Amino acid sequence: MNIKKSILLRVRIAFLAICLFACAIVYKVVRIQFMDGAKWKKISKERRIHYQPVFATRGNIYSDNESILATSLPFYRVAFDPTVADAEVFNAGIDSLSLLLSRYYKDRSEDYYRRKIKNARHAGRRYIRLNSHQIDYQAKKTMAKWPIFREGKNRGGVIFEKVEKRFKPFGILADRTIGFINEDKNGAGLEYSFNSDLAGTDGEALFERMAGGNKPIYDGTEVQPQHGYDITTTIDINLQDVAENALYKTLEKTDADHGCVILMEVKTGEIKAIVNLGKTTGGYIEDYNYAVGSQGRTEPGSTFKLASMMAMFEYTNNNLKLTDTVDTGNGVYRIKNTTMSDSKHGGNGKITVQEVFEKSSNIGVAKLMEKTFGNNPQAYVDYLHKFGLDNTLGFQMEGEARPFIKSPSDRTWYGTTLTSMGIGYELKISPLQTLAFYNAVANNGVKVQPIIVKEISKADNVIQAFQTRVLVDKICSDETLKKLKAMMEGVVARGTARNILGTDYKVAGKTGTAKKVKNGHYVRAYSASFAGYFPADNPKYSCIVIIDDPQGVNVYGGDVAAPVFKEVADKAYARDLAMHKPLQERMIPNKESLPDVKAGNFDDLTLICNKIGISNHPQGTDEEWVKVEAAKRSLNFKPNPVLGGQVPDVTGLTLRDALYILGNQHFEVNVEGTGKRVKKQSLEPGAAIDKVKQITIVLS
Repeated sequence: MNIKKSILLRVRIAFLAICLFACAIVYKVVRIQFMDGAKWKKISKERRIHYQPVFATRGNIYSDNESILATSLPFYRVAFDPTVADAEVFNAGIDSLSLLLSRYYKDRSEDYYRRKIKNARHAGRRYIRLNSHQIDYQAKKTMAKWPIFREGKNRGGVIFEKVEKRFKPFGILADRTIGFINEDKNGAGLEYSFNSDLAGTDGEALFERMAGGNKPIYDGTEVQPQHGYDITTTIDINLQDVAENALYKTLEKTDADHGCVILMEVKTGEIKAIVNLGKTTGGYIEDYNYAVGSQGRTEPGSTFKLASMMAMFEYTNNNLKLTDTVDTGNGVYRIKNTTMSDSKHGGNGKITVQEVFEKSSNIGVAKLMEKTFGNNPQAYVDYLHKFGLDNTLGFQMEGEARPFIKSPSDRTWYGTTLTSMGIGYELKISPLQTLAFYNAVANNGVKVQPIIVKEISKADNVIQAFQTRVLVDKICSDETLKKLKAMMEGVVARGTARNILGTDYKVAGKTGTAKKVKNGHYVRAYSASFAGYFPADNPKYSCIVIIDDPQGVNVYGGDVAAPVFKEVADKAYARDLAMHKPLQERMIPNKESLPDVKAGNFDDLTLICNKIGISNHPQGTDEEWVKVEAAKRSLNFKPNPVLGGQVPDVTGLTLRDALYILGNQHFEVNVEGTGKRVKKQSLEPGAAIDKVKQITIVLS
């Protein structure tokens, strides 16, 4: 066979193979399209239709007065079945609908929306998502009135796909406490801790997969979702706001790293405010729960001295007296191979046990610890266990840190560990655990579990209520409690927190300033704190304040943490009238005490004296203004006449009364000083008034 014939044969064979392959393809197409078409259409439809979950509405989170802290709001994505509307409705409304869509979303032109909808209609597509942007309920109501859409889902083809979003009406207030939960079911705060109650149970329904999304099919097989339960917290939104503002101002002022405040009701353990603020580039936000979590579990410093003093009083069977003395020397004390010092330069010398606590003397507490537990350190640790300081509180929120309390059997127990623990070092405890201990002292020795959720409910039906739970029936003896309360009141009256001493109510507490550890060494960075309760004579609230790593000169607990406590306490006291003493009791503690009044309006003074039971004697006067002289148990009113043409005597009067009198005499008044009453005046009382009526009054 020559070459030409060979080539022609190969070409013919290749051509024949191609023809056979083409015929096979045509046969397969015909078979699929006509012979097996119904079968494949059925399979395609089965694969397009599937069940998917219908998410339940998440429950609400309420404050103690049922203000909403977190709720789920409905939002919608707008989808469309362009094949539903009949030709007349579609053609009459498509232009207007496209224009309205373009104006609302402001992302595409009118022509774009018109082409998108018409192309989908011509192609027979039964589902298109008009825009991924979510709209709120009001916008949904507006859109439902647009051309074509106004015909509804069955005649117009509009589909509003519901999407729920979590909303916090008070913004960032209590943000970390409310918390969050993500798609992976991880989160923090109440949203995470009570997720099983809030989430509810999802339902399911049939959906058809279509280009651009899934279209629901309502065929009666849907399983309706069971919506989540609501939870009511113990948070007082007003006190939460006060605590957050007070802490925020101090953190900004001191440029601190972070801080927290917890305010709790003494008897019930209900947390009325809990604030956690951490430093960011844009200010301070609630980035972590320092009050409860492991990052907030630190060496507490001097606030732990309360536990040490309690243990010593109990161990000595209260033979240790507040009047016993301790020689703290010159403020430097050598223990083993370390040196301990007091904050006061030159030391405190010989002071009483009461003063050791009031002045927060490290040396004083260390010497008392050595004397009491030096031969039996395990007894000290046993008392800490008895007080419940080694256990978690069983708090309702996830993430509570476990306290770390050393034992003499530990390898890290050194010769200085006992005294270090006595002043709040070589152990770790969270602010909430410290507060629960202080709260027990305020509660006459009964240690209760802090709670932040009062009840779980569905509508008006309470599913579960949380009652006050006692952790320790009696934390110590009544005699010990009496001494501890006296010491804490002394801290505010005479000690390291005397700058917050008030007049309307008494505060009891303890300051703390603990050195921080960095890279395994104590450095000149501090955690400042104040823990206590108020009113001291009948405690209603306990509170703890932590300011971590404050900058500047004043970094002690009494300087930065105690004022935050005072601001929160003042606002809480002002709002709770039940804590207020009667007017007579506040103004006159006993019959030997009289108000400091120098002068005033006769009618006003007489009315006040009669109201609060003070004997008063007008000495033959009908004058409007009087001077006041205090006798042994009464006030005597002497006339202080205001005569035309003479300089009036306004000394002893309040600024308001003085300005009233001088204004009526047409004086031009200059005021100096910032006191409450007029101490002196520039013009002699009784002198003739010249033409220039100018007078200067000095307040004190």
